[in-house]
Amino acid sequence: MNTQHSFSPNKVEAYLGKASDKFTKADIIKFIVDNDIRMVNFMYPAGDGRLKTLNFVLNSLEYLDTILSCGERVDGSSLFSFVNAERSDLYVLPRFKTAFVDPFSEIPTLTLLCTYFDKDGEPFDAAPIQTLHRACCAFHEVTGMEFQCMGELEYYVVAPDDGSFSAADQRGYHESGPFAKFGDFRQQCMSYIAQAGGKIKYGHSEVGTFTHNGHLYEQNEIEFLPVYAEDAADQLVLAKWIIRKEAQRRGLTVTFAPKITTGKAGSGMHIHMRMVREGKSMMVNADGTLSDIARRAIAGLMELAPSITAFGNKTPTSYFRLVPHQEAPTNICWGDMNRSTLVRVPLGWQRATDMCQLANPLEDTCLRDRSMKQTFEMRSPDGSAEIYTLMAGLAVACRHGLEMRDALVVAKHTYVDVNIHNNEHADRLRMLKQLPDSCAASAQCLVEQRAIYEQYGVFSPQMIDGIVRELKAYNDVTLRHDVTGNLSAMQQLVERYFHCG
Repeated sequence: MNTQHSFSPNKVEAYLGKASDKFTKADIIKFIVDNDIRMVNFMYPAGDGRLKTLNFVLNSLEYLDTILSCGERVDGSSLFSFVNAERSDLYVLPRFKTAFVDPFSEIPTLTLLCTYFDKDGEPFDAAPIQTLHRACCAFHEVTGMEFQCMGELEYYVVAPDDGSFSAADQRGYHESGPFAKFGDFRQQCMSYIAQAGGKIKYGHSEVGTFTHNGHLYEQNEIEFLPVYAEDAADQLVLAKWIIRKEAQRRGLTVTFAPKITTGKAGSGMHIHMRMVREGKSMMVNADGTLSDIARRAIAGLMELAPSITAFGNKTPTSYFRLVPHQEAPTNICWGDMNRSTLVRVPLGWQRATDMCQLANPLEDTCLRDRSMKQTFEMRSPDGSAEIYTLMAGLAVACRHGLEMRDALVVAKHTYVDVNIHNNEHADRLRMLKQLPDSCAASAQCLVEQRAIYEQYGVFSPQMIDGIVRELKAYNDVTLRHDVTGNLSAMQQLVERYFHCG
């Protein structure tokens, strides 16, 4: 057994003594037999972005081998709006590397995420998982680099307000207990996410906190570490499922909705990206400055930003979050450490001294290679996103930027180093393009830029058509204007999309 993995929070990794990406069918069977696992669950994301579940009672080794080898049939028309009922059968096949012990089941249960296949046994062309896979493959084939992502998952916890140790309204950032009430809940969720294979960076309370109608609304965030984009998407969908399940068990309510009420912080799902070649970051130069590769990729995000909202902002209330002066982007621009921009390049430890030695004088100086810490962050997506197609869209945009002849010019013209929402920078603000203000506008942007997403066969025309229809069906062209100042109408919208994504 490899002791390197014996401390893994994932019980399957720890038991088998190997990394999850090395799991075989024989490994899965061995774990099930040796640990008296009685049930197997298949989970797979549908068109609404939520995980669906198929349960199997294990009655023989032969049956276990059969379901692991052959998967099972599912009704694609009930899972995806663009699949016709007359030819709707799909297969779901488990991916062994995703195996984890279900922390919520009283019956010992092993859960695996699945991939969709069509009637011919080929990966289902229009499935979000397969779209992300093609996007990552195209990115690597064109650039020679690996596309990696990490998510920042924001959510509100809602519970009756007991009035004790009240936190300041909209001042909950990194608050500690007892002023932050749901740290124990967050930490339990983080533990379960890690057991399910999630690579977590940290968790904390966020800015948003307020009381309303006798209830406390407290915003929290769990942030992940950069991994291969396909694994990053798996982690986020599992994390949302785990947070909701643990909330239900504790009698709490959670929501990933982009907007709860006017004047209060909305919840985003920022996605950080980096590009890696042969295990080395391509994000920075030798002197620690941002590389031309990173700038070109950012230029691609600037070009496709309007249509990326079609994947990352999928309910009408998404566009009530994307308004000025609330740390949510409205203008297509980027900058260093600038939270008023659409794409932010956060601090990357590139020019820092040995801060560890300065804080701890007994330590010897040890300047580590910190280049892998540098990322850039897309700040428009929120919890309504279909995560696989969102990350696929981001991969397409970054690849497109690396192919654009004028990418560095675009990057230069869209760079800002000021708070563009301040009145003194109004002239600069007017020069910048705006994000769409509705699902309908987002759909139109996707129509106009769809050829780029369909290049290299990444997004299927069937999927693009389905997304456009879905977004236009909201008929929300003037909705944000229509409900401005109408708190009752706003509340009805919030309730309608409270459990989005």
